[in-house]
Amino acid sequence: MAWIRCGMKVLAAGALAAIAACSGGSNSDQRFADSSNGADWPGYGRTFGEQHFSPLDEINAGTVGRLSLAWSLDLPAGNTVSQPIKVDTTLYFVTGQAIVHAVDAATGKPLWEHDPKVGEAAGFKMRYAWGTRGLVWYDGRIYVGTMDGRLIALDAATGKEVWAVQTISKGSRNYITGAPRVFGGKVLIGFGGADVGPARGYVTAYDATSGKQLWQWFTVPGDPAKGFENKAMAMAAKTWAGEWWKLGGGGTVWNAMSYDPETDTVFLGTGNGSPWNHKARSDGKGDNLFLASIVALDGRTGSYKWHYQVNPGETWDYTATNDMALATLKTGGKPRKVLITAPKNGFLYVLDRTNGKLISAEPFAKITWASRIDLATGRPVESPEARYPAGSTAVVWPSDRGAHNWSPMAYSPQSRLAYIPVNEKAGSWADYGLAGAAWRKDMPVGDLQTAAMFDLYPKTGDPLDGTSKLLAFDVVNGRIAWSQPTPGPLGGGVMASGGNLVFQGRLDGRFNAYQADNGHLLWSFDAHAPVQAPPISYSVGGRQYVTVLSGAGTGVAFIGPPMARLAMDYRTQPRRVLTFALDGNAPLPGAKPAALAPFADPGFKADATQLPRGYFLFATRCLMCHGVDAVGAGAAPDLRASPVPLEQAAFAQVVEGGGLVAAGMPRFTDISDADLAAIRQYIRSRAAAWRAQGAGK
Repeated sequence: MAWIRCGMKVLAAGALAAIAACSGGSNSDQRFADSSNGADWPGYGRTFGEQHFSPLDEINAGTVGRLSLAWSLDLPAGNTVSQPIKVDTTLYFVTGQAIVHAVDAATGKPLWEHDPKVGEAAGFKMRYAWGTRGLVWYDGRIYVGTMDGRLIALDAATGKEVWAVQTISKGSRNYITGAPRVFGGKVLIGFGGADVGPARGYVTAYDATSGKQLWQWFTVPGDPAKGFENKAMAMAAKTWAGEWWKLGGGGTVWNAMSYDPETDTVFLGTGNGSPWNHKARSDGKGDNLFLASIVALDGRTGSYKWHYQVNPGETWDYTATNDMALATLKTGGKPRKVLITAPKNGFLYVLDRTNGKLISAEPFAKITWASRIDLATGRPVESPEARYPAGSTAVVWPSDRGAHNWSPMAYSPQSRLAYIPVNEKAGSWADYGLAGAAWRKDMPVGDLQTAAMFDLYPKTGDPLDGTSKLLAFDVVNGRIAWSQPTPGPLGGGVMASGGNLVFQGRLDGRFNAYQADNGHLLWSFDAHAPVQAPPISYSVGGRQYVTVLSGAGTGVAFIGPPMARLAMDYRTQPRRVLTFALDGNAPLPGAKPAALAPFADPGFKADATQLPRGYFLFATRCLMCHGVDAVGAGAAPDLRASPVPLEQAAFAQVVEGGGLVAAGMPRFTDISDADLAAIRQYIRSRAAAWRAQGAGK
């Protein structure tokens, strides 16, 4: 009965091998055991349990003062928010458009690089995705997803492509930004895109060796006239209304997945509805399963086991796609196998992972959409006005950015605390005139599919851009243990360690280590660039290292003004791999000073008739990369400081002609000359306003 012992905290001799037997995989599964020694970090959360915890303790609260840079590696411009992984003596990470790098983990010496040429393959999908957040190792291969929807297997030793499969339709608006997950000889991948067009979410399991599809599970029901794939979809369809399938439904699994080898169970965190507004998507009726849910599937067959929905009838972009840590806690006087997650809506949930029963749900941030979660029913007690009734506007905490977004939290089995990068921000919601199809006229496929009037910057009396903090939450007792403020409206990913430490990067370029049990700041390093990526820790030759990537990336465009105050220029900010060890002695190359200023535009006069249209087009087509109010945030060039918008021909060559596709700038072939002129007017007017403030003098 070896299967009974799989996944236990303390494993008897030989029981690690039983993990592979339980899940049908090879000995590679042993490296993903929560009880593994921490020498490697092979997957996104290190182990199947996705705790983002390293048991290594050479670097600890007593020695962290000696922590210093062991080596660094400069990276080209592009997305650098990937979490690295490490296996044996090699560190792997992904940058830009899914470019995978392999370097020596102890020295940073480059070994190989693989470029899947995403810019050439993704086409219009590049409008909606920034890059790739992570990758995974398994059985001598590296697996990575791409914006054009490929799942690619690479030889870990050489970087040569072993196989590639197209996981989503090339003609859809869907894309992959999350890390694949592996278990039992399988590799699992989802996708994103429910924000920008019709999308019906699903996950697919492939044979890790051959790339052959093994099973696929949809997260929302399709057209009833075509029949349902399984009993779960038939059950879910009863919670929908209208003709939801014509709008896609949503529920994409674009980030979080966990795995329990003891029961061979996969846990999925599902996304928002498509469109966001419940009234437009489902006539305002029904829970809309399995949106905003944690769903448990059989790992071998992909069949449904149970679900828990955090937001029935989701209508605020409150996804449940945040990381889910697996742990064993003593509740009610006995040990219980649990799943811990802190999704966007601001409550931290603890579920019995064997059956989905809710154990606790406590707030970790400011919440106004609901007063509490009813433990008897498992449902939120909502504030009626939060659903923005017809004719009204609702200011709701948290915003669609979430009280916790994609940046991973960490859970320490030593302290029994969850460490959450918390965002404090409100959003304002109102219906788009009619809840029916009228919204489509101004929000065509490819634009943000809100079906609602949404304002990320309502006047609340609080800081307009929002605030953030690193918060430690006592999972057993349901209370906040400590918190530390972080600058700006979001913080970086988090890692906890066996040395009683918590590591997190910040927008202002600091990479910090806190004492895990009390939150005291023990160590800080100036990276000279934002640090959003989740850090990892590993050992080589018995020496412990901590590695993190630096540079602005995913999500910062939505917080342009505060990033501008930090002077983070896309063209000059350093992007690096930073690796630390005790008594490291590597120098950090100096940072180039940001010299950002509006481009001279003599004789420019704003055309008031074009500006409203230019503002709308910029907000729906350009803001995602180039920043709120055209204020660059470091993830893409600040167009106010670019000479390109000054000339219609040059602007058209970049926007319509695809002149910078290789650099990550998508090609827009569906913009008219009049709309192009309106966007230019808006950008030039924003540069003029900047000059009027004295910039560049």
